Amino acid sequence: MPKIVDHDQYRKELLLKSFDLFAERGYGSITMRQLAQGLGVSTGTLYHYFPSKQALFLQLVEELDRQDLLNFLAEAGNPPTLTERIETMFNFVAKNEDNFCKQVLLWVEFYQQEKAELSRNKAFHSSWDKTTQAIADYLQVPDKAIADFVLNYLYGLLMRGIFETETISYPEQATLLSKILVAYLK
Repeated sequence: MPKIVDHDQYRKELLLKSFDLFAERGYGSITMRQLAQGLGVSTGTLYHYFPSKQALFLQLVEELDRQDLLNFLAEAGNPPTLTERIETMFNFVAKNEDNFCKQVLLWVEFYQQEKAELSRNKAFHSSWDKTTQAIADYLQVPDKAIADFVLNYLYGLLMRGIFETETISYPEQATLLSKILVAYLK
């Protein structure tokens, strides 16, 4: 009897497992053959699901963003005040800082490798828009530009965390941002 495979689920498993390989080796340094080997599948199997390394990576971007949002929303609950919602968000980022830093570094490396493609790429734009909208909804702020500001602020903290030797105080940063946003929204 043939084995029944949920192809969508299997594709997602391959994507999520490939993240560690990309993070370890770098986008530009790893080949589809090395990815397949690291995933324990044949190169043909990998090409069956992803026509190229770039296609795999772009689907990985979308899947990681989807997973990150689902994990956050499942964990976050619905705190009553903007201050508490910001604190909850920053605590989630602090808890997952290593993973988010790996993602940021990979996105930057991908940009360096595929610069011409990135500016036209729907996956990155779509992921940014979905994340921004999710932040706006979660924070319950009327202006999407505020959510965009928060996302930029978080990415700045992650970049600083990558290059600084000091540990960033996410609670302190959350308090500061909360004060700024509460005053701005009054």
